[in-house]
Amino acid sequence: RRNCRGNPNCLVGIGEHAWLGEIDENTFHNIDDPNCERRKKNAFVGLTNLGATCYVNTFLQMWFLNLELRQALYLCPSSEDTAGGGIPKDRDYEPQTICEHLQYLFALLQNSKRRYIDPSGFVKALGLDTGQQQDAQEFSKLFMSLLEDTLSKQKNPDVRNIVQKQFCGEYAYVTVCNQCGRESKLVSKFYELELNIQGHKQLTDCITEFLKEEKLEGDNRYFCETCQSKQNATRKIRLLSLPCTLNLQLMRFVFDRQTGHKKKLNTYIGFSELLDMEPFMEQRNGVYVYELSAVLIHRGVSAYSGHYIAHVKDPQTGEWYKFNDEDIEKMEGKKLQLGIEEDLAEPSKSQTRKPKCGKGTHCSRNAYMLVYRLQTREKAPAVEVPAFLQELVERDNCKFEEWCNEMAEMRKQSVARGKIKHEEVKELYKRLPAEAGSAYDFISLEWLQKWLDESTPPKPIDNTACLCSHGKLHPDKISIMKRISEYVADFFYRRYGGGPRLNVKALCKDCVVERCRILRLKNQLNEDYKTVTNLLKITVKGNDGFWVGKASLRSWRQLALEQLNEQDEDAEHSNGKVNGNAQSKDESNEEKREEEEELNFNEDIVCPHGDLCISENERRVVSKEAWRKLKQYFPKAPEFPSNKECCSQCKILEREGEENEALHKMMASEQKTSLQNLFHDKCRPCLGSWPQETDELYIVSQFFVEEWRKFVRRPTRCSPVSSVGNSALLCPHGGLMFTYASMTKEDSKLIALIWPSEWERIQKLFVVDHVIKITRTHGADAESALYASEPKLCPECREGLLCQQQRDLREYTQATIYIHKVVDNKKVMKDAAPELNVSSSEAEEEREENKPEGEQDPDFNQTNGGAKRQKTSHQSYVAYQKQGIRRSTRHRKVRGEKALLVSANQTLKELKIQIMHAFSVAPFDQNLSIDGKILSDDTATLGSLGVIPESVILLKADEPIADYAAMDDVMQGEGAPRGAKHSQGWGG
Repeated sequence: RRNCRGNPNCLVGIGEHAWLGEIDENTFHNIDDPNCERRKKNAFVGLTNLGATCYVNTFLQMWFLNLELRQALYLCPSSEDTAGGGIPKDRDYEPQTICEHLQYLFALLQNSKRRYIDPSGFVKALGLDTGQQQDAQEFSKLFMSLLEDTLSKQKNPDVRNIVQKQFCGEYAYVTVCNQCGRESKLVSKFYELELNIQGHKQLTDCITEFLKEEKLEGDNRYFCETCQSKQNATRKIRLLSLPCTLNLQLMRFVFDRQTGHKKKLNTYIGFSELLDMEPFMEQRNGVYVYELSAVLIHRGVSAYSGHYIAHVKDPQTGEWYKFNDEDIEKMEGKKLQLGIEEDLAEPSKSQTRKPKCGKGTHCSRNAYMLVYRLQTREKAPAVEVPAFLQELVERDNCKFEEWCNEMAEMRKQSVARGKIKHEEVKELYKRLPAEAGSAYDFISLEWLQKWLDESTPPKPIDNTACLCSHGKLHPDKISIMKRISEYVADFFYRRYGGGPRLNVKALCKDCVVERCRILRLKNQLNEDYKTVTNLLKITVKGNDGFWVGKASLRSWRQLALEQLNEQDEDAEHSNGKVNGNAQSKDESNEEKREEEEELNFNEDIVCPHGDLCISENERRVVSKEAWRKLKQYFPKAPEFPSNKECCSQCKILEREGEENEALHKMMASEQKTSLQNLFHDKCRPCLGSWPQETDELYIVSQFFVEEWRKFVRRPTRCSPVSSVGNSALLCPHGGLMFTYASMTKEDSKLIALIWPSEWERIQKLFVVDHVIKITRTHGADAESALYASEPKLCPECREGLLCQQQRDLREYTQATIYIHKVVDNKKVMKDAAPELNVSSSEAEEEREENKPEGEQDPDFNQTNGGAKRQKTSHQSYVAYQKQGIRRSTRHRKVRGEKALLVSANQTLKELKIQIMHAFSVAPFDQNLSIDGKILSDDTATLGSLGVIPESVILLKADEPIADYAAMDDVMQGEGAPRGAKHSQGWGG
């Protein structure tokens, strides 16, 4: 049954059903039965997944069930054991080497009482990142290499040579010259065979391809020592010897040229439980029949994520087990069952059907490693845990038993407390309803529900959010309150505290009366609106009326309705939510500020001084009857009788404003007449070609010129410019920040050149804080002329400015650069004439950007001089680009070029991936350069390589590589392969 939310007397459906009737003891606690963590009889021990270490767990379980490897590791002496005296009981055992970690793990896996153990010590010793999934095949290779190197220092040959005996075989790379028949052989050891699965369906086909003959012809010919020249030849691999444990790596993870990343091949591969390797051997005089002992599975469609599990056969019983981190499942009937693992892979449109498998054969699209053991009729030997390791296991088992006893005791105590609470709640719930005529209290429904919810302990009772402005219970909060008996309320306040208590006296009569008033006004509003509308049609004679704002009259009904609703919902705004979740002071203050910004009724005719505004267009006179009706809804509205005088202060300001406008217009006209050429940007001097008629030029800030032009154009809207403000062009020491060369080029946009005659007028019209002058000293000819500035250049501050500009260029985010693909080391664009490759629309935009600012002004006269000046500046830009002095602020995009968004802290490797998506060129095929400098360090950031916004990087693409395996190697070499980057940590 549901609770009647609006009825304070309804106490049904508030969570009481969980406490009524008989209750299961397990509901009194959230502590799992510790016996669930206990190892079952004849079961294996699992391993905890530390985040993304499932690939490590699969190999540990597989190596643990290699009894010869386990026995050899047990024989490896421990530093604690050889020191004598054993490990003190008050100190935890801390393995010092990889072998000791593996010993201890294997001992726990063999004799621990726990259902699963924690391998974090072993993982930490290897330096693995528990949050990042590594390449499982790479991990297997590197760990075996590390283990062999560690055991090679042991004196016992059974320990020293165990890795080679178990896992190491030999094959030879054999090259035969077609001319003389000379055979060259290079013998090499292997610990696993890496088999390509692309295009194959059976394991034997993969092995055949691994051993197939390869022809060396053309550019790939072989240099024969006998012939002393390059000859056609054949090369193949010959298997010389095989280990007891044969690891076959299925190369499921290959490099994808389209994405630049590895991908997983979900190809079905068939394999048998018995594998006869004799047909593949060079010498076929032995027995090479192998039995399948383990299948390692990668579940998932991506090479960079998914889950690893292992199917391993117990060598002592012949039974198959599935190892999935903490969970271990025994397969029925001593048979390997892969079906459920294959069904869990994500389906795709191109998914092939699973082929049928005969007896003794299996097929998988997720198996990435197959482990075969040499078939033998000898029974697998039992492996005993050494005494010092067994002592450590017993210590851990004792800790586990103590933990189990502690958890069991906590469960008992929790059950006892729960039973007491159960009886208490049942008794209180019976007495919760308030009987007719007896004393009662109000308490929030939310608090009652939390009291009945065992998962969250109740907080002190907080009724402040339910109070009205008079400190009593707000009528609107009755719907979320419940009326309970005074007896139960006394118990609650004694046990949990809080307040204030809300009894029968807490009902607020004032709020009810106010609510009724608001309801009456709401019902009356439509009628009053019609009355006021009719009254407004009557013309008011004489001074018998009141001023009301026209905007207020247009929206008074809406304002009244909003005001009534605000009053009606006052509790929601002032008190917020129940049980102390009230609005913060900042939120309420912000709401008040927003309300204040909105004008209330008749405030639209109030001037800033609080008096009647002077603009009669914004107000009108209404009759006394209409004003009385409006005052009922807006009692606090400002009142202005029709005979009220306007604000005297506003009248004075209005007169002053009119006088100022006239003064500003006169100033603008005078300044424009005095400096007409400067205003129209006509006949301006240029440092690039010094004018012959003068040896002196003055400098002002371009910002000053632009602000002054704005004032002259709109003197009534813009403030007049009083000072030249040349201090912006000087350093703190009073020196000039620009060189003569920079003022002709990149800094020319920051300054404006002034004729001497103009300067005399500027000194009369404006306050001049600093005089900046450039003087030409005549030499033998125009080219040998010298130029001096007053004040002189400050070299230190100039250098600091340039350094800051360079720093800014190297600390950018989301800036545009351009990648230009070149063919045969030649640019598609002609450097000598970049404008030939600009589209007409782009050229038009360039011209639009170069237009003088004054051209949009109605006073601007478009003359031939202006057009000529624009043309000259465009030619100067082309000249600068040719000389390589300065790149245009607007890059001209050409054919064969693409824009990319990059950041300064981005690496070159990340940029190459972007380029690959844009141009379909793999990262290892990209040769990048900027300004003749080769970009080769993939780990360097773009900022450190000198790549700045608007840079153009040249891309030269190599011919694509056809061999996928070679591409994979190159990609791993460039990109720090997963697994390889942890090899140092493993060695540590």
